[in-house]
Amino acid sequence: MTQEPLAAPVDGLWLFDGVCNFCTGSVQAVLALDRDGVIRFTPIQSHYGRRLALDHGLDPDTPESFLFFDHGRPLTKTAAIGALLRRMPAPWRWLAVVDRLPRRATDRAYDWIAANRYRLMGKKDRCMVPTPAQRARFVLE
Repeated sequence: MTQEPLAAPVDGLWLFDGVCNFCTGSVQAVLALDRDGVIRFTPIQSHYGRRLALDHGLDPDTPESFLFFDHGRPLTKTAAIGALLRRMPAPWRWLAVVDRLPRRATDRAYDWIAANRYRLMGKKDRCMVPTPAQRARFVLE
């Protein structure tokens, strides 16, 4: 039995690993810096997040990247980081220049960090729980 494809993802949606300390720390930083609330979030461990991951070729049980949806395009690795940063307020958006650097080198650096993120920063037993003020920025269904 095949599942119905998900509706078009929310523009500016970040699919992240909700048990990864590095990932949730990055989400917390964006929540604090993106005061206009342009970026929304969904953990890969949620039902919606698992479906998004599977629909876009990511293994939700061992994610090697995150997804960022930029104008309907699912992006990963350096491209995703650049698109996400372009939506941040200055001076943070200036860091989007990272996706203008040689992609092979930046994606290799990304892959190394992704492969070692639990060892470097640790892992939680459960997904982060957004505060009531943050909850509107999370898509959990």
